[in-house]
Amino acid sequence: LAHMATQSAGAFSTKPTEALVAETEEEGHQLKRSVGLLDLSALGLGAIIGTGIFVIIGEAIGDAGPGIILSFILAGVTCVFSALSYAELASTIPVSGSAYTYAYATMGELVAWIIGWDLILEYGVSVAAVAVGWGQYLNELLDSAFGFTLPESISSPPGEGGTVNLPAAFLVLVITGLLIYGIKESARANTVMVFIKVGILLLFIVLAATVFDSGNLKPFTPNGFDGVVTASSLIFFAYIGFDAVSTSGEEVKRPGRDLPIAIIGSLTVATILYCLVAITAVGALPFDKLKGAEAPLANVLDEGAGYSWGSTLISIGALIAITSVVLTILYGQTRIMFAMSRDGLVMPLFSRVSEKRRTPWITTAIFGGLIAVLAAVIPLTEIVKLVNIGTLFAFILVNVGVIVLRRTRPNLDRGFKVPFVPVFPIIGSLLCIYLMTKLDGATWARFAVWLALGLVIYFAYGRTHSRLRRGDIKTTS
Repeated sequence: LAHMATQSAGAFSTKPTEALVAETEEEGHQLKRSVGLLDLSALGLGAIIGTGIFVIIGEAIGDAGPGIILSFILAGVTCVFSALSYAELASTIPVSGSAYTYAYATMGELVAWIIGWDLILEYGVSVAAVAVGWGQYLNELLDSAFGFTLPESISSPPGEGGTVNLPAAFLVLVITGLLIYGIKESARANTVMVFIKVGILLLFIVLAATVFDSGNLKPFTPNGFDGVVTASSLIFFAYIGFDAVSTSGEEVKRPGRDLPIAIIGSLTVATILYCLVAITAVGALPFDKLKGAEAPLANVLDEGAGYSWGSTLISIGALIAITSVVLTILYGQTRIMFAMSRDGLVMPLFSRVSEKRRTPWITTAIFGGLIAVLAAVIPLTEIVKLVNIGTLFAFILVNVGVIVLRRTRPNLDRGFKVPFVPVFPIIGSLLCIYLMTKLDGATWARFAVWLALGLVIYFAYGRTHSRLRRGDIKTTS
């Protein structure tokens, strides 16, 4: 780069946005700009609409009752404020890395490392968690369509009757191969899957609406507003994913225009779909029959609407949804690690790009292999809660980042601007903090341990190998 930094760059020195963008053109670290608006929007929907909507109603409706509709709205509103902040920063800094990169530009290297390390855990656990369910839905489909199932010992995770979850590992490895092959091909495959799973949810809405009974909505909030909020903190998991769009900043053809549209658009479409699914589900079947159901949407079609093939339809939808989520979230995780490696905070091999395919193939292969093992042999019931707390933490820092960058670089070219700054980002941060308070102490303890481990790695390796600290780029302090 044109400017050189002094050796005195500190842990809270920020990286100029110009330097971040310039690095995307470095030889050997260039990704291919091949993603258009349609595929980018599908990337957001692919990451958001997963197993959450297919199972979350059964888990959360015990707290909220029919008021689960309000829980979906509350979780959606919480995400909207953060989505606006993501849209502004993504259009301003169209670089891989998402919240990690935005923190580097606004709050400095140490904060960037913390959020990057947090996102690596969040995305990895999220991929493994949704992949685990793939074997179970595959068995449901095989049973309803053909009358046989795979042995539980090889299709369920440890702790749930299985020894090794081979379908989950197989899925992750296949997706890993696709991502290594090319981003354009991966995006197109995801777009096809998104159209199918959205179509299945729309069909569910239509079928459930034919037997809608307003009497099933009473009592609307059996546990009061507290029950609605508690359910919302759980339902939040079904909204996670729109931030994955921002990890693709270097591979989008028109990032300044397309990134904000895709981020806000995918979240809006998902929220509308979720609310329609929720209201038609509780209207078609009394909520006490949905409480605790492993496949609540299938129950609605089978028991409420009388469609015996409901389980087959929902199983197909869930399998496609899981596959799409694994693809988009694993993609996001590899791009974050790619960005951290390019900055020198982790080993250089993580930022090596295939000369022919222009994909970070080593990073993708390593993470794909590790997550395949994680999904196959490790019980994930409790650790999944780390996904929620990690995401909420990232959202807070992105909201704060918008406020900081508006003050420090007010004249930057922004493809999108959050309205009413700093009010909207502050509201977004407070809503995230509120939902974090609803998570249990064990989740907070695991989160603290992971961040502590990250700090050890940063001070042992990242701080001494940082390109910013070594004077390779211009800094601001």
